[in-house]
Amino acid sequence: MLNATWLETFTTLCEIGHFTQAAERLNMTQPGVSQHLRKLEQQVGQGLISRLGKSFTLTPAGEAVFELGLSRRVEEKSLRDAIEADDWNAGPVHIACSGSFALLLYPMLLAWMRAAPDLSVHLEAAPQAKILAGLLEGSFDLGVLGADPDHARLEATHLGREELCLVLPADAVDMPVSFSDLEARGFIAHPDGYGYADELLRLNFPDDYPGADQLSVRGSVNQIGQIPAPVAKGVGYTLLPRSGVEAFADKASLSIVQLPKRRWHELWLVVRRGSRLSARARYARDMIEEAAVQLR
Repeated sequence: MLNATWLETFTTLCEIGHFTQAAERLNMTQPGVSQHLRKLEQQVGQGLISRLGKSFTLTPAGEAVFELGLSRRVEEKSLRDAIEADDWNAGPVHIACSGSFALLLYPMLLAWMRAAPDLSVHLEAAPQAKILAGLLEGSFDLGVLGADPDHARLEATHLGREELCLVLPADAVDMPVSFSDLEARGFIAHPDGYGYADELLRLNFPDDYPGADQLSVRGSVNQIGQIPAPVAKGVGYTLLPRSGVEAFADKASLSIVQLPKRRWHELWLVVRRGSRLSARARYARDMIEEAAVQLR
Protein backbone atom coordinates (compact mmCIF):
# COMPACT_ATOMS: atom_id res chain seq x y z
CA MET A 1 0.00 0.00 0.00
CA LEU A 2 1.38 3.39 -0.99
CA ASN A 3 1.60 5.97 1.77
CA ALA A 4 -1.51 8.15 1.42
CA THR A 5 0.22 11.36 2.56
CA TRP A 6 3.14 10.98 0.13
CA LEU A 7 0.71 10.10 -2.67
CA GLU A 8 -1.35 13.25 -2.05
CA THR A 9 1.80 15.39 -1.99
CA PHE A 10 2.89 13.90 -5.32
CA THR A 11 -0.58 14.35 -6.85
CA THR A 12 -0.66 18.02 -5.85
CA LEU A 13 2.89 18.50 -7.23
CA CYS A 14 1.81 16.99 -10.58
CA GLU A 15 -1.25 19.24 -10.76
CA ILE A 16 0.68 22.44 -10.05
CA GLY A 17 3.93 21.50 -11.80
CA HIS A 18 6.13 23.54 -9.42
CA PHE A 19 7.77 22.51 -6.12
CA THR A 20 7.50 25.88 -4.37
CA GLN A 21 3.87 26.45 -5.29
CA ALA A 22 2.98 22.87 -4.35
CA ALA A 23 4.63 23.42 -0.95
CA GLU A 24 2.55 26.57 -0.43
CA ARG A 25 -0.66 24.75 -1.38
CA LEU A 26 0.14 21.94 1.05
CA ASN A 27 1.37 24.26 3.81
CA MET A 28 4.77 22.55 3.69
CA THR A 29 8.35 23.51 2.96
CA GLN A 30 9.88 22.78 -0.45
CA PRO A 31 12.38 20.30 1.08
CA GLY A 32 9.40 18.56 2.70
CA VAL A 33 7.75 18.10 -0.71
CA SER A 34 11.01 16.75 -2.11
CA GLN A 35 11.33 14.34 0.80
CA HIS A 36 7.80 12.98 0.25
CA LEU A 37 8.64 12.51 -3.43
CA ARG A 38 11.82 10.55 -2.63
CA LYS A 39 10.02 8.31 -0.14
CA LEU A 40 7.23 7.61 -2.62
CA GLU A 41 9.79 6.74 -5.30
CA GLN A 42 11.43 4.33 -2.85
CA GLN A 43 8.08 2.66 -2.24
CA VAL A 44 7.37 2.39 -5.97
CA GLY A 45 10.92 1.32 -6.74
CA GLN A 46 11.22 3.67 -9.72
CA GLY A 47 11.75 7.34 -10.43
CA LEU A 48 8.53 9.28 -10.88
CA ILE A 49 9.80 12.53 -12.42
CA SER A 50 12.55 13.70 -14.78
CA ARG A 51 13.87 17.14 -13.83
CA LEU A 52 14.38 19.81 -16.51
CA GLY A 53 15.94 22.75 -14.70
CA LYS A 54 13.22 24.14 -12.40
CA SER A 55 10.51 22.17 -14.15
CA PHE A 56 9.97 18.45 -14.52
CA THR A 57 8.15 15.83 -16.55
CA LEU A 58 6.57 12.60 -15.39
CA THR A 59 8.11 9.24 -16.13
CA PRO A 60 5.76 6.42 -17.25
CA ALA A 61 5.71 5.25 -13.63
CA GLY A 62 4.97 8.82 -12.53
CA GLU A 63 2.01 9.01 -14.94
CA ALA A 64 0.57 5.82 -13.48
CA VAL A 65 1.03 6.97 -9.89
CA PHE A 66 -0.51 10.37 -10.73
CA GLU A 67 -3.61 8.62 -12.14
CA LEU A 68 -3.82 6.55 -8.97
CA GLY A 69 -3.63 9.70 -6.83
CA LEU A 70 -6.48 11.30 -8.76
CA SER A 71 -8.66 8.19 -8.48
CA ARG A 72 -7.96 7.94 -4.73
CA ARG A 73 -9.23 11.51 -4.34
CA VAL A 74 -12.47 10.61 -6.12
CA GLU A 75 -12.94 7.53 -3.94
CA GLU A 76 -12.26 9.47 -0.74
CA LYS A 77 -14.68 12.23 -1.77
CA SER A 78 -17.39 9.64 -2.40
CA LEU A 79 -16.70 8.11 1.01
CA ARG A 80 -16.85 11.49 2.76
CA ASP A 81 -20.08 12.38 0.97
CA ALA A 82 -21.66 9.11 2.04
CA ILE A 83 -20.56 9.55 5.65
CA GLU A 84 -21.59 13.17 5.88
CA ALA A 85 -25.00 12.53 4.29
CA ASP A 86 -25.96 9.72 6.72
CA ASP A 87 -29.63 10.16 5.89
CA TRP A 88 -31.84 8.35 8.40
CA ASN A 89 -34.37 7.79 5.62
CA ALA A 90 -31.96 6.15 3.16
CA GLY A 91 -29.86 3.00 3.04
CA PRO A 92 -30.11 -0.46 4.63
CA VAL A 93 -30.55 -1.44 8.27
CA HIS A 94 -30.52 -5.03 9.55
CA ILE A 95 -32.38 -6.04 12.73
CA ALA A 96 -32.84 -9.43 14.41
CA CYS A 97 -35.15 -10.43 17.26
CA SER A 98 -37.54 -13.14 18.39
CA GLY A 99 -40.55 -13.94 16.25
CA SER A 100 -43.05 -12.55 18.74
CA PHE A 101 -41.16 -9.28 19.14
CA ALA A 102 -40.83 -9.03 15.34
CA LEU A 103 -44.63 -9.13 15.04
CA LEU A 104 -44.90 -6.17 17.38
CA LEU A 105 -42.06 -4.19 15.79
CA TYR A 106 -42.70 -4.76 12.09
CA PRO A 107 -45.84 -2.59 11.70
CA MET A 108 -43.85 0.33 13.10
CA LEU A 109 -41.04 -0.33 10.64
CA LEU A 110 -43.50 -0.60 7.75
CA ALA A 111 -44.87 2.87 8.45
CA TRP A 112 -41.32 4.23 8.35
CA MET A 113 -40.54 2.39 5.10
CA ARG A 114 -43.71 3.68 3.46
CA ALA A 115 -42.60 7.25 4.19
CA ALA A 116 -38.98 6.66 3.08
CA PRO A 117 -38.65 5.15 -0.43
CA ASP A 118 -34.84 5.03 -0.23
CA LEU A 119 -34.87 3.05 3.03
CA SER A 120 -34.28 -0.72 3.11
CA VAL A 121 -35.21 -2.45 6.37
CA HIS A 122 -34.32 -6.12 6.89
CA LEU A 123 -35.99 -7.68 9.95
CA GLU A 124 -35.16 -11.30 10.76
CA ALA A 125 -36.95 -13.39 13.35
CA ALA A 126 -34.21 -15.71 14.54
CA PRO A 127 -33.13 -17.94 17.43
CA GLN A 128 -30.99 -16.34 20.10
CA ALA A 129 -27.81 -18.10 18.99
CA LYS A 130 -28.19 -16.87 15.41
CA ILE A 131 -28.82 -13.30 16.56
CA LEU A 132 -25.69 -13.39 18.70
CA ALA A 133 -23.57 -14.81 15.87
CA GLY A 134 -24.93 -12.24 13.39
CA LEU A 135 -24.12 -9.35 15.70
CA LEU A 136 -20.57 -10.58 16.15
CA GLU A 137 -19.95 -11.04 12.42
CA GLY A 138 -21.62 -7.74 11.53
CA SER A 139 -24.58 -9.04 9.53
CA PHE A 140 -27.01 -7.45 12.03
CA ASP A 141 -26.83 -3.78 13.08
CA LEU A 142 -29.19 -4.28 16.02
CA GLY A 143 -30.35 -7.35 17.91
CA VAL A 144 -32.83 -8.01 20.70
CA LEU A 145 -31.75 -10.82 23.01
CA GLY A 146 -33.26 -12.43 26.08
CA ALA A 147 -30.13 -11.90 28.18
CA ASP A 148 -27.07 -9.70 28.34
CA PRO A 149 -24.53 -11.62 26.18
CA ASP A 150 -21.68 -10.32 28.38
CA HIS A 151 -19.30 -10.37 25.40
CA ALA A 152 -16.22 -8.17 25.02
CA ARG A 153 -17.19 -7.15 21.46
CA LEU A 154 -20.83 -6.40 22.22
CA GLU A 155 -22.66 -3.70 24.15
CA ALA A 156 -26.09 -4.40 25.68
CA THR A 157 -28.79 -2.05 26.98
CA HIS A 158 -31.63 -3.36 29.13
CA LEU A 159 -34.97 -2.60 27.46
CA GLY A 160 -37.20 -4.14 30.10
CA ARG A 161 -38.99 -7.45 30.20
CA GLU A 162 -42.10 -9.10 28.85
CA GLU A 163 -44.35 -11.61 30.53
CA LEU A 164 -44.80 -15.16 29.35
CA CYS A 165 -48.57 -15.43 29.07
CA LEU A 166 -51.23 -18.13 29.34
CA VAL A 167 -53.63 -17.21 26.53
CA LEU A 168 -57.29 -18.27 26.51
CA PRO A 169 -60.35 -17.08 24.59
CA ALA A 170 -61.81 -13.74 25.70
CA ASP A 171 -64.94 -15.43 27.06
CA ALA A 172 -62.96 -17.71 29.37
CA VAL A 173 -64.41 -17.60 32.88
CA ASP A 174 -62.48 -15.19 35.13
CA MET A 175 -61.61 -17.70 37.84
CA PRO A 176 -58.58 -19.72 38.95
CA VAL A 177 -57.49 -22.11 36.21
CA SER A 178 -56.50 -25.67 37.03
CA PHE A 179 -54.22 -27.89 34.99
CA SER A 180 -57.17 -30.21 34.31
CA ASP A 181 -59.06 -27.22 32.82
CA LEU A 182 -56.20 -26.63 30.40
CA GLU A 183 -55.93 -30.30 29.51
CA ALA A 184 -59.64 -30.33 28.71
CA ARG A 185 -59.20 -27.43 26.30
CA GLY A 186 -56.03 -28.80 24.69
CA PHE A 187 -52.77 -27.05 23.88
CA ILE A 188 -52.24 -25.09 20.64
CA ALA A 189 -48.61 -26.05 20.15
CA HIS A 190 -45.87 -24.18 18.28
CA PRO A 191 -42.07 -24.53 18.01
CA ASP A 192 -41.34 -22.55 21.19
CA GLY A 193 -44.50 -23.62 23.00
CA TYR A 194 -43.13 -26.74 24.66
CA GLY A 195 -40.27 -24.78 26.20
CA TYR A 196 -42.75 -22.16 27.41
CA ALA A 197 -44.87 -24.92 28.96
CA ASP A 198 -41.88 -26.20 30.91
CA GLU A 199 -41.27 -22.67 32.14
CA LEU A 200 -44.79 -21.56 33.11
CA LEU A 201 -46.95 -24.63 33.62
CA ARG A 202 -44.37 -26.56 35.63
CA LEU A 203 -43.92 -23.45 37.81
CA ASN A 204 -47.65 -23.17 38.57
CA PHE A 205 -48.78 -26.82 38.52
CA PRO A 206 -45.80 -28.72 39.93
CA ASP A 207 -47.89 -31.65 41.18
CA ASP A 208 -49.94 -32.15 38.01
CA TYR A 209 -47.69 -31.09 35.14
CA PRO A 210 -46.33 -34.25 33.46
CA GLY A 211 -43.88 -32.56 31.08
CA ALA A 212 -44.34 -30.89 27.72
CA ASP A 213 -44.21 -34.16 25.78
CA GLN A 214 -47.29 -35.41 27.70
CA LEU A 215 -49.55 -32.41 27.11
CA SER A 216 -52.92 -32.87 25.48
CA VAL A 217 -52.37 -31.15 22.12
CA ARG A 218 -55.42 -29.83 20.26
CA GLY A 219 -53.48 -28.46 17.30
CA SER A 220 -50.18 -26.96 16.21
CA VAL A 221 -49.11 -23.90 14.21
CA ASN A 222 -45.60 -22.95 13.04
CA GLN A 223 -46.50 -19.47 11.74
CA ILE A 224 -46.12 -17.27 14.80
CA GLY A 225 -48.64 -14.68 13.63
CA GLN A 226 -51.32 -17.38 13.47
CA ILE A 227 -50.66 -19.10 16.82
CA PRO A 228 -53.39 -17.16 18.70
CA ALA A 229 -55.95 -17.60 15.89
CA PRO A 230 -57.49 -20.91 17.06
CA VAL A 231 -57.61 -19.66 20.66
CA ALA A 232 -59.42 -16.50 19.47
CA LYS A 233 -62.02 -18.86 17.92
CA GLY A 234 -62.47 -20.71 21.20
CA VAL A 235 -60.21 -23.65 20.37
CA GLY A 236 -57.64 -24.60 23.00
CA TYR A 237 -55.11 -22.46 24.86
CA THR A 238 -51.55 -21.42 24.12
CA LEU A 239 -48.48 -19.86 25.71
CA LEU A 240 -46.78 -16.78 24.23
CA PRO A 241 -44.68 -13.80 25.24
CA ARG A 242 -46.85 -10.72 25.61
CA SER A 243 -45.49 -9.27 22.36
CA GLY A 244 -47.07 -12.16 20.46
CA VAL A 245 -50.44 -11.34 21.99
CA GLU A 246 -50.18 -7.56 21.54
CA ALA A 247 -49.30 -7.96 17.85
CA PHE A 248 -52.28 -10.23 17.08
CA ALA A 249 -54.85 -8.42 14.93
CA ASP A 250 -57.85 -9.75 16.86
CA LYS A 251 -56.40 -9.53 20.35
CA ALA A 252 -59.79 -8.43 21.73
CA SER A 253 -60.84 -12.09 21.24
CA LEU A 254 -58.08 -13.23 23.60
CA SER A 255 -57.61 -13.08 27.34
CA ILE A 256 -54.38 -13.31 29.30
CA VAL A 257 -54.90 -15.37 32.42
CA GLN A 258 -52.79 -14.39 35.41
CA LEU A 259 -51.42 -17.45 37.11
CA PRO A 260 -50.25 -17.26 40.74
CA LYS A 261 -46.60 -17.49 39.74
CA ARG A 262 -45.57 -15.29 36.84
CA ARG A 263 -42.67 -15.74 34.44
CA TRP A 264 -40.83 -12.94 32.64
CA HIS A 265 -38.42 -12.80 29.71
CA GLU A 266 -35.79 -10.09 29.75
CA LEU A 267 -35.20 -7.89 26.69
CA TRP A 268 -31.74 -6.55 25.84
CA LEU A 269 -30.85 -4.35 22.88
CA VAL A 270 -27.41 -5.38 21.63
CA VAL A 271 -24.96 -3.70 19.21
CA ARG A 272 -21.29 -4.15 18.41
CA ARG A 273 -19.14 -2.36 20.97
CA GLY A 274 -17.48 0.81 19.68
CA SER A 275 -19.45 0.89 16.42
CA ARG A 276 -20.89 4.20 15.26
CA LEU A 277 -24.51 3.54 14.41
CA SER A 278 -25.83 5.14 11.23
CA ALA A 279 -28.68 7.63 11.54
CA ARG A 280 -31.13 4.99 10.26
CA ALA A 281 -29.87 2.42 12.78
CA ARG A 282 -30.25 4.97 15.58
CA TYR A 283 -33.83 5.64 14.46
CA ALA A 284 -34.53 1.90 14.33
CA ARG A 285 -33.10 1.62 17.85
CA ASP A 286 -35.61 4.24 19.02
CA MET A 287 -38.44 2.21 17.46
CA ILE A 288 -37.26 -0.94 19.23
CA GLU A 289 -37.26 0.93 22.54
CA GLU A 290 -40.76 2.26 21.80
CA ALA A 291 -42.01 -1.25 21.05
CA ALA A 292 -40.52 -2.54 24.31
CA VAL A 293 -42.39 0.15 26.28
CA GLN A 294 -45.69 -1.36 25.09
CA LEU A 295 -44.88 -4.55 27.00
CA ARG A 296 -44.44 -3.00 30.43
